Amino acid sequence: MLRDTFDEDAELYDRARPAYPAPLVEALVAVAGLTPDSRVLEVGPGTGQLTVPLARLGCRITAVELGPALAAVTRRNLRPFPNARVELSAFEEWSLPPEPFDLVVSATAFHWIDPAVRVPKATDALAPGGILALVTTRHVAGGSWDQDFCDRIQRCYERWDPATTPGLRMPDESDLIPDTGELDRSDRLDTVRTRRFGQEITYSAPAYLDLLRTFSNHRALDPTALTGLLRCVTDLIEDHNGGSVTKRTIHDLITGHRVA
Repeated sequence: MLRDTFDEDAELYDRARPAYPAPLVEALVAVAGLTPDSRVLEVGPGTGQLTVPLARLGCRITAVELGPALAAVTRRNLRPFPNARVELSAFEEWSLPPEPFDLVVSATAFHWIDPAVRVPKATDALAPGGILALVTTRHVAGGSWDQDFCDRIQRCYERWDPATTPGLRMPDESDLIPDTGELDRSDRLDTVRTRRFGQEITYSAPAYLDLLRTFSNHRALDPTALTGLLRCVTDLIEDHNGGSVTKRTIHDLITGHRVA
């Protein structure tokens, strides 16, 4: 499965994947009313990009991670925080503890969970009035992604990745509609709300290639195609973009309250 590819190089994932924007973390803390006494369940922490900022609050955090290598790195990153622990399991198979949680959160990972299980089980884990919070991440136009750069990088992908949609372009963030459907349809949740946060990060060519190597669709390419694609992207960044690339992402924080 594609979701298993993230565990193949956990150290690279930890090094290359950026943290979430501080305003997003602050909004999550505020909407969930988190305190050091709060119980938090995180589904799919990766290597702790969101877990560590929440752990700094002193919350009692349980992070459920499918990949053993990812879990090991997350445990290392959480060593300064004795109230945070990592359990190695697929969320679908993990047994809920008797005491419910004040917050269940999943950052750029919920879409990997079985659709028949994820919302019902996440809401089962919540105390009445608790918060289910999902963070989605989408790449959008902005930063270095002007028309010329889009055209050039598209040619790299069309040459080396057969699954590339012809003429694909980064969407404009104003055209993105938050995906709240699953939470809206759940009779266990109300007050579903979306808050949007943008982030721009500038990468050197080697750092950007490291980021690409953490994406599941890139990891799934055969070695020859991946090598060709990364070489093409490197040449583009070095020769036509001054040696760096600025990437813009949009994060939607989608929250719903567990009904009593």
